Order: sequence, then C-alpha cells, then structure tokens
Amino acid sequence: MIFDRVILIVLDSVGVGALPDADQYNDTGSNTLGNIAARVNLHLPNLARLGIGNIIPLTGIAPVGRPAAACGKMASRAAGKDTTSGHWELAGLILEQPFPLYPHGFPPEIITPLEKAIGRRVLGNKPASGTEIIAELGAEHMRTGSPIVYTSADSVFQIAAHEEVIPVAELYRYCKIARRLLTGEHAVGRVIARPFTGEPGHFIRTDRRQDFSLEPPRPTLLDALNDAGLPVLAVGKIKDIFAGRGITRWIHTHDNMDGVDQTCNFMREGDRSLIFVNLVDFDMRYGHRNDVAGYAAALEAFDRRLPELIAALNEDDVLILTADHGCDPTTPSTDHSREYVPLMVYGNRIRPAAVGVRPTFADLGATVAELLGVPYHLDGESFAAILLK
Repeated sequence: MIFDRVILIVLDSVGVGALPDADQYNDTGSNTLGNIAARVNLHLPNLARLGIGNIIPLTGIAPVGRPAAACGKMASRAAGKDTTSGHWELAGLILEQPFPLYPHGFPPEIITPLEKAIGRRVLGNKPASGTEIIAELGAEHMRTGSPIVYTSADSVFQIAAHEEVIPVAELYRYCKIARRLLTGEHAVGRVIARPFTGEPGHFIRTDRRQDFSLEPPRPTLLDALNDAGLPVLAVGKIKDIFAGRGITRWIHTHDNMDGVDQTCNFMREGDRSLIFVNLVDFDMRYGHRNDVAGYAAALEAFDRRLPELIAALNEDDVLILTADHGCDPTTPSTDHSREYVPLMVYGNRIRPAAVGVRPTFADLGATVAELLGVPYHLDGESFAAILLK
C-alpha cells in the first residue's frame, strides 16, 4: 500500500522522558512534556485525541481508550542530543561519533584565522545563553563593531551581531567563513547566525537567524526520495539542517504559527511528496530560556492549529508528529536534554495501533520510505506493517 504524501512535523525539543543513558549527559529526570504538564494545567484536547496521553503519563491529560493515531515513542541511538544529529537520525543516518563540544570556548586555530578573514576581532568566545550574552556584550559590540562569538552545551558556533552594526548579509558571510574553517576535529554540527536589534538593555533577537550545518556524510531519506523522483518540501530550518541536500523546495519561517501556515500552503498543492517541517519555537524561544509558561502556551497554540492540518489531509496522506530531542524548561539546565521523543502517526488509512518503543529514530525514516513506496537501504527498520489497515 503506497501513500501519496507524508507530512512529517518535528515539534522541536518536545521530549517525553529521559533515555536510559541520560545520566551520561547530566539529564537524569528530564521529561520536557511530562514536567511541563506537572507544572502547568496543559489544555491539549486535539493532541489528547490523537493519543499524546497514551505515550507517557501526563498530569491532566488522561489516556484515551481509542486513540485516533498510532502512538509510541522513539529512542535516539546517535551520540549526543543535537538538533542536527536528531534530524539526521530521523532521516535514516545514525551519527556514531558526537559532534565536538567547546565548554571553554574555541581554540586559537579557529578564532585567529576567522578574525583575519573578517578583518575584525571577536568578543565573547565562551559558552553562554544567547539572550544573556547579547545583554552582556551587546553595547561593546555596538561600540567596537566586533561580532559576538559563543557556543553552548551543543555543538554550535554562534555569531551574534546587531543588524545596524553588521548587516545580516555580512553576518551570513562571516558564518560561511566559519563553516569553512570548522572541519576535521573541529567540525561542529552547526554554525548559526544570530542577528539582533534594539538598544542596550532592550536587545531583541530577530527571526533572520540562519543555520549553516555540516552536509550529511552519508545518504539520507531525503536523497532516497530524490532518487525516486519524489519532491521534498522543507518548512522552517529543515533546509539548513541538511545543508540543502535532498531538498526540492524550502521556505524559512518567522515562528511556529507561520510554520503551520506554510505547511498548509504546501499541503494545498496536493502533489506526491514529503513535507518535512520543523517548528523551532518550543526549543529556541522557551526551552533554552527555561520559560515553562511560554512553552506550555506554544504547545496549546499548536494544538489549536492541529485540526487545520488534519482537515487538509487527503485520503492518501499521512501526518506524523515527533521531535528531535528534549529541552526541559523545568530543570536548571538551559541546554538540550537526552530524551525519548513522541511518535504519533495519523491518516485515513492508518490503523491507530500501539507502535511501542522504537530503538532508534531511524525506524521512522525507514517507515516513511515504505509508506511512500521508495527503496530504502539506510539505518532503521520500518514499522509500516503495524500502521496499515
């Protein structure tokens, strides 16, 4: 049985409980969705109908007797807890070695050639929260013109600059230079441009962020779809995460609601395809800032839009909701957390069965390929047989 389209939506960082090896990542007790539900009276009636409360116990969201979707959860087999490795694993590429981390900042062999290439000294060069470091160094940056370089507990090289000091196009150029320098042992997962505006004490990061990821070292589901002649339509930062490889068309988004709008626009086109979506606000705006109330409100806002996505499905479409890692806003850490991710598969021709605990995100990549009738020789094992009515 072959389906026309799969709409795969990654609810960025909406994890559902610590993985068995979470202690190795200082993430024992992390449970992004569960801990938020325990703190806030979450109202998610549409996700509840699909079966979100059947995946893990959630305060205030009871399991339903007959979920509308096939439900389960998935463990990551890739090393780390990074956005890039999580998405690559979803697409059938399991990263065996983690990306490098820089808890003490970047070494001179990276910073010195970067400064020479851009003709400016850099500020910062340390792990930091993005909002905190621009509050700390933004005024000095505006006075000197020096861009702010920082990292986090994830494998990222981030460059922040005020849009009126360093134009966004120039900031992107700096990031491309950094991307060329960060290879070999220093091959970080992502170089990220972080433009901001405003005045000291009132800086605001803008939505013109852009990620410059490593290109996947091996083929992914997206390559398999391309080889079979099926388009891959990317919404949000999907195009950046895969360095554009395997992407037919893409659109960057301003926020989660714009992401849902653009997904609906692609769905209205009706062509056979994979529509691959990342909704980043959960992670970027709320998880990393430990904003429990904001995270909860974003979940509820997505839940209110879910009926639109379901109504836009054709008879031979499949809607899949999952995540790429956790980012529990209730813990002291502001970094990603090593967690299981939810799995909900819905469609008119999908049997709402329990799919259990999948040992790797890559099982989803194998399943999507089988649902779309595409040859697949990558990591993971398909569970499509469980889903078919």
